Amino acid sequence: MTETYPRTPDGRYFVVRGRLWRTSDPGLPEDERVRLVSELMSARRAVRDARGNPDRMALARAQVDAAKIALGERGPAWWTDGAPDHNRRLARNTPYAAWHAALMAEA
Repeated sequence: MTETYPRTPDGRYFVVRGRLWRTSDPGLPEDERVRLVSELMSARRAVRDARGNPDRMALARAQVDAAKIALGERGPAWWTDGAPDHNRRLARNTPYAAWHAALMAEA
C-alpha cells in the first residue's frame, strides 16, 4: 500500500511530518521518469548491499544522488520563475506555513 502525502498547491513539494520535500520535475517525459526511478531504486538497493564496504557505499550513494538530481529532487530547482527552493525545510518556516497550518487543522 502506498501512502499519499499532501502536495503544496504549486506542486513543487510534498510534506512528510511537517517537512517539505521537492517533487520530481513534472516536465520529465514519463518514460524517462520511469527509467530514472528504476535507477534510483537500484542505487538504493546498492546502498543497502554495500554496508561494511566504504568504497562500495560511496559509489552507491553517488548513484542515488545522481538519480535524484536527474529527477529534479536535488540540485537546481526545476521551476523557472525564480522562486527560492524550500526543500527539506519545515513548512511552518516557509511561505507555505498558512497552507500547512490549514491542512493540519483539517486533519
